[in-house]
Amino acid sequence: MLEVADLVSGYGRARILRGLSFRIGAGELVMLLGRNGAGKSTTLRTVMGLLRAEGGSIRLAGQEIAGWEPHRIARAGLGYVPEERRIFADLTVMKNLEVGRQAPRAGLPAWTPERLFALFPNLG
Repeated sequence: MLEVADLVSGYGRARILRGLSFRIGAGELVMLLGRNGAGKSTTLRTVMGLLRAEGGSIRLAGQEIAGWEPHRIARAGLGYVPEERRIFADLTVMKNLEVGRQAPRAGLPAWTPERLFALFPNLG
């Protein structure tokens, strides 16, 4: 479970997030929607450790992860696929997907192409 409470974050003096709170249970799929500049990317970048949280807490499976390095957060089971087209242009779509593939962690299902295509049928 991912729990964010009273999150404060931004860029320099600009506070984009001021007291954001939400909870996502294991196995839930959610969408983060909003107009340009609403704080969607700032939220994701802060949760993933790419941007420093100025306040509040970020807990994954009950453990505080605010302040962790992004690679440590990813190893703990949290992932982020940015909107930008930062892929390996010389690789096929399948090879690009496999770049992010990792060994399954305790309690998490294994990543397989079949599972991916079941979640995102337009890719198949």
